Amino acid sequence: MAKAAATFAAAPSRTPAAPAAAKPRGGWLQGLVCGIALTFAPAYALALLVLLAPVVVAATLERGRPRRVARAMALCALPACFAPGFALWHEGGGVAHGFALAFAPRTLVLAWSAAAGGWLLTEILPLFLQLGLDATSLADSRALKAERARLLAEWDLGEGDEAG
Repeated sequence: MAKAAATFAAAPSRTPAAPAAAKPRGGWLQGLVCGIALTFAPAYALALLVLLAPVVVAATLERGRPRRVARAMALCALPACFAPGFALWHEGGGVAHGFALAFAPRTLVLAWSAAAGGWLLTEILPLFLQLGLDATSLADSRALKAERARLLAEWDLGEGDEAG
């Protein structure tokens, strides 16, 4: 009996092992890149930080690793930052001009509304798509019910409850 208990205790477990927690990779690299950007191009870093503030907030508040909302917001807001970046480049890239350019109402509204468009794409658009799919399904269901009723009347099968 003791031998059977020892064999049972030494048998491998049939339950699957819990997956190992994924380590976040690249955190130190992101910090290094941000540090280099702040050191060598403070005007550009400031302008990007101000213009991409909604993206930074979304990335900070969004839980989970893929961060789909923040990525969509960044993809929509980054093109709005190209024109201010080019203007800053042509003006010499000074910190004072970077402040003025980053807080200009036109550029701020453009970049933040582009980020809001990215948020809308990921949060609101799926709701409208689901509404459209539901409406299509409802219309198809009604068409099928009308076709069934027509076939039942044509073949004189009555109500068709016993048929299914």
